[in-house]
Amino acid sequence: MFVVPPGPHRLTGMDAIQVAAHGGPEVLYGYASGRPEPFDVSRLQTGGSLTLTRPTLGHFVASVEELRLRAGDVLRWVADGTLKVTVGGRYPLAEAARAHADLEARRTTGKLLLIP
Repeated sequence: MFVVPPGPHRLTGMDAIQVAAHGGPEVLYGYASGRPEPFDVSRLQTGGSLTLTRPTLGHFVASVEELRLRAGDVLRWVADGTLKVTVGGRYPLAEAARAHADLEARRTTGKLLLIP
């Protein structure tokens, strides 16, 4: 059994399976923490009939029309407050390398903006 101590945590990759609810999903979206290592798929069963998925944007947006529709939904949700966007930092474009370094070192949360 994996016990999560109190406080903020970053469980990534297959470590997150250890705290997923029975029947819950493990979703790998991007590889910000690096590519996950191969694992024994029986961990999904012993973890409580978990599911694992690796969605790719191209499979959910098949046409320009669908992209416009989905983008319109997201922008509407931001405008009406349904979707909250957290800006964790603003960097002058000349400091893009520092923004990337901060992101890679996990010194940031939320979105980072590069200001031209």
